[in-house]
Parts: sequence; C-alpha cells; structure tokens
Amino acid sequence: MEANPCNNRRSNLLLLLLIASVAANLVTASAALSSVAVASEEKVKLTLYYEALCPFCENFIVNSLSELFDNGLISIVDLKLSPYGNAKIRSNGTIVCQHGEWECILNTVEACAIHAWPALSDHFPFIYCVENLTSEGEYAKWETCFEKVNVDPKPVLDCYTSGFGHELDLQYADEIKALEPPHTYVPWVVLDGQPLYDDYYDVFTFICKAYKGSNIPEACYKEQNAKSKLKSKSVTSVSFVTDVGMAESM
Repeated sequence: MEANPCNNRRSNLLLLLLIASVAANLVTASAALSSVAVASEEKVKLTLYYEALCPFCENFIVNSLSELFDNGLISIVDLKLSPYGNAKIRSNGTIVCQHGEWECILNTVEACAIHAWPALSDHFPFIYCVENLTSEGEYAKWETCFEKVNVDPKPVLDCYTSGFGHELDLQYADEIKALEPPHTYVPWVVLDGQPLYDDYYDVFTFICKAYKGSNIPEACYKEQNAKSKLKSKSVTSVSFVTDVGMAESM
C-alpha cells in the first residue's frame, strides 16, 4: 500500500511544530533566567544516562524532559545528557550497542551535537528532534533534524566522520562506569548525585523537593498542590473501605 502523501506532510508539519515549540520554550526559559537570577550552585543537578533507541529513554526525553521548558522548572535545573547507556566496548576498541548499529550511530551523533553546541538551549532541540524520530521508527531520517531546528550540520558531521565522536563515546563510557551506585538500566536518572531508580517518572516532584533556593518556580507550587489533593483522595478512599468493612484482595 502506498503511503498517503497528505498524511506524511501532516506528520512532518506536526513534528516541526513540536520542535519549534521546544525551541521557543528554551528561548523563553533563557529570557526568564536573565531577569530572575538563579545561582548555579543553587540549581538542582540532573543527569540523564541514556541510549538513543531505548523506548523508555525516548519517552522520557520527548515527554518529560521537554516539559521542563514548558513548566519553567528548567530555571532551577542544571541538566546534562549522557548518550551511551548499556553499550559495551570490545577488546579491539569497537563499541557494541544494546539495540544494534543504528543505536551506536545515533549515540555518537548526539554526543557530537552536545560537543558542538555545549549550551543546553542549542543541543537539546536537536536531540529532542532525533529522539522524536526514533520513537516513530524513523531513526534513519535523523539528518533532517539539522534543517528542522535550523542548525549547521558541519560540526556534527565532521565530529562523526573524523572519529572524534568515537573518542566522545569512550568518555561517556568512562563516565557511566564510574557511577556509584552503578547503573543497572536506562534511563538512569541521577539528581544531585543520587539515582532516582524507578521513580524517575516523578522527576518534577524530586526536583522541587531538592531545590533549596529562594526563587521557587510556580510549577513547584502546582506540583505540591496536586500531591496534596491526591493524598487527600487516598485518605478518603481508605476511610470508605474501613467504613464498609470491605476490601478487595489481590
């Protein structure tokens, strides 16, 4: 069956709108930081250890980390991405990745992007674009992200083809191997030196709890209110079960 060109154009348009939204929010966050100073030592340090074709990593980057720029929490977070994950180094120095050759390629590409554009506001939109494509099974189209986020492809392509990207991979390998406690899976999310384990999905709550500065983002108050309402509902449910003297067993 032939692909519907209208649907393809619609999908491309939606992707472009998503990337434009992330990029715009990054700019907005940067502008907010210039008016509301948050000392770097006050920021919560958040590191994501991941690999390019891991479905859980893709989902976390596209649907959770991107939200940091929407809800304003990025103003209190020092976010770092580490693209290596569960890869292994052979005795001959080559790298084998969990999800195959394409994952190795994209790990290196994203490592090169971080090196080429060190500022989070520069490399995150590109990585978001690549991970969004991989989540849709379109990882072979990763080079389209250069145009979609309007960046010069040369520094990343030079990094990859020159072999320097491999050196970056080895640096990320050393970094993840040095973790204490050791990582056991990805995404491995570390906040202020402590892994969140399976609670990484609740990263916004942990960020707000860890932040000790005075400029508290509105999102933290909303997060606290949401948790309070949920706790209140939970207490009500327990009281109801106790009152009727009945509970469903597992």
